[in-house]
Amino acid sequence: MKHIKIGTLEVSRLGLGAMSMSGYYDIGNGSNEESIRTIHRALDLGVTHIDTAEIYGPYINEELVGKALKGRRDQVVIASKFGFISHAGGGVGVIDSSPANIRTAVEGSLQRLGTDYIDLYYQHRVDRNTPIEDTIGALAELVKEGKIKHIGLSEAGVETIRRAHAVHPITALQTEYSLWTRDPEAELLPLLRELGIGFVPYSPLGHGFLTGQITSPDQLADNDWRKTNPRFIGENFQRNLKIVEEVKLVANELGATTAQIALAWLLRQGNDIAPIPGTRRVTRVEENIAADNIDLNPSQLERLNNLSPASGERHNEASMAIIDK
Repeated sequence: MKHIKIGTLEVSRLGLGAMSMSGYYDIGNGSNEESIRTIHRALDLGVTHIDTAEIYGPYINEELVGKALKGRRDQVVIASKFGFISHAGGGVGVIDSSPANIRTAVEGSLQRLGTDYIDLYYQHRVDRNTPIEDTIGALAELVKEGKIKHIGLSEAGVETIRRAHAVHPITALQTEYSLWTRDPEAELLPLLRELGIGFVPYSPLGHGFLTGQITSPDQLADNDWRKTNPRFIGENFQRNLKIVEEVKLVANELGATTAQIALAWLLRQGNDIAPIPGTRRVTRVEENIAADNIDLNPSQLERLNNLSPASGERHNEASMAIIDK
């Protein structure tokens, strides 16, 4: 597995998102044991970047990652996120990036992960009630204390990124980016490159849609949150299937899967981009990592670059409302 740098932090080109290991997608029966095997297999194949968050579970995902990495901590860049749980009484799902809340959050994450430092610590969503300067100032103190090594932002807009970076260098931005979510290309990517900030795309497989395995909304369980995602609903779903069909044509030419082509395209977008496809299956992590060896020719790359945009917003109305612009 090749390595790149996001900011000043070295990571494998492909990481592993752990969110789906704690119930965020109903994609069949799984177990903690299987998830741990998946993490171990990823490490064996050269992945050095594991992404989790306080809100996943909540809490249990960090515990799972900590258990899986016991005895292998030095091999891994651990990324986690704070700010989607208010420890001052607001509770789970309440955005809170106040300095006091950060202090409480980081201590809990360190304990659950079984480590004395977190390599990359993200603000999960921008807190409109706390100036970003105050949040980054608190994180800078944690860097000085050695409890975190690098600071990240998730779903932050251009102005917020500039203000944050003026207080302390930001190492990475995490935002959705894939063949069907090209939004970051207009303003975010140019800014990140101007400032020397790395980019960590989440959902690089379009919440599973770009794998080609989902051909009908009926395949999703009633409690699967994708049932409320505009791109998985009604006419949007049918239109978006055509995107997958085009990706599949390229995959067939190369003897690859549609997921591998989607990841290979993303890896071609720059050496400062480190996607974190999520899975809790050993076979899927093996499939995803193999994308690092796929070479798209100029014609194939051009066809992928010119795919029709996805139909529908990338999140439902409530989720889009808390994304910083």
